Amino acid sequence: MKVDVLLGLQWGDEGKGKVVDVLTPRYDAVARFQGGPNAGHTLEFEDKKYVLRSIPSGIFQHGQINVIGNGVVLDPVLFREEAEALEKSGIDLRRVLRISKKVHLIAPTHRLLDAANEKAKGGAKIGTTGKGIGPTYTDKISRNGLRLGDVYHNFKEKYSTMRNNHLARLKALNAVPENLEELEEKWLDAVMYMKGFQIVDSEFLIDDLLRQGKSILCEGAQGTLLDIDFGSYPFVTSSNTICAGACSGLGIAPNKIGEVFGIFKAYCTRVGSGPFPTELFDAVGKRIRDLGHEYGAVTGRERRCGWIDLVALRYSIMLNGVTQLIMMKSDVLDDFEEIKACTAYRIGGQETRRFPYSIDEAIEPVYETLPGWKTDMTSMQSEDEFPVEFKNYIDFLERELETPITIVSIGPDRKQTIIRKKH
Repeated sequence: MKVDVLLGLQWGDEGKGKVVDVLTPRYDAVARFQGGPNAGHTLEFEDKKYVLRSIPSGIFQHGQINVIGNGVVLDPVLFREEAEALEKSGIDLRRVLRISKKVHLIAPTHRLLDAANEKAKGGAKIGTTGKGIGPTYTDKISRNGLRLGDVYHNFKEKYSTMRNNHLARLKALNAVPENLEELEEKWLDAVMYMKGFQIVDSEFLIDDLLRQGKSILCEGAQGTLLDIDFGSYPFVTSSNTICAGACSGLGIAPNKIGEVFGIFKAYCTRVGSGPFPTELFDAVGKRIRDLGHEYGAVTGRERRCGWIDLVALRYSIMLNGVTQLIMMKSDVLDDFEEIKACTAYRIGGQETRRFPYSIDEAIEPVYETLPGWKTDMTSMQSEDEFPVEFKNYIDFLERELETPITIVSIGPDRKQTIIRKKH
């Protein structure tokens, strides 16, 4: 029985969609286990670009089953837009996609609450995408949520109860909506559209696949440093983005987990508010942003950029039990004279290699400087072609992180992926 997990080790946007697409041929099924439509996974191949928000990134390969697990929250309207676009491009989505009955639904009032709550925070904004993710997870935890399976169980009554609760909260926030009926009509129509897909008890589906000897790749959204428990709280997402989230978000027992693929960029980025110890505010940070096209796939928001943070990466590797590392966007640093890597933090005059309780306090990154490779790697076909300086950078990272880097991405296209030989 085999379940492998693939997740981000930084603040999201590491390139998980591309790697899921590359790895999917090895598996019989791909399953999303948490997050919502605030997380955009970008894939590029055959001169086309796709952005997936809720549907697993294994959808483009060879007819594997793709599962949206119970840990995900879905906006029916956005799901419909995404699904219809994929079907227009020739994907037989209804044949390969399965959706858990236990996914929680994002209602129009969830999005309104998201905006109202963020406005009420004033200067202490979290930097939410406004997609209603937080309020939906809040309702889930407070046992007031609405699940997809409720379409078969007193749906209108349950929706009405939730809606009235939301309207009372919106009134208290002085945010009573003007066009709610119009939003609701579109939303309810999209819920009925979703009934045309295979809505299943996904935990039993996955167990059946495992009993048949099938292999499953679990796809995470966002990144470890945005985890609700272990991330840079309160500037985090509303779900468990770490490996344990695959167990709770799909109903998989821990002893079924095999490989854990941890994805990271050769540098570091963050979207929205929150601390970022290695952030660059100078021309170098802007250069990384421009070369890496660092803008949100869903929101279009400008990403903050900085040097790679090995303190945070070691922490993420520990939390997830990472067995293999995958380095993305190496090519963005192709033309730099030198590369910096944060190996420790200096806090109050004391140096530490451990990720602290709070990274809001004054942290001075301790950097090690390595020579750049000054070589265009985007058309290389194997690691034998890598310049010696880049090989040295990989060796340095493997020593610092005590985990092998098995895949290196040198461009956005699925073909620009180098599988490394075992060392």
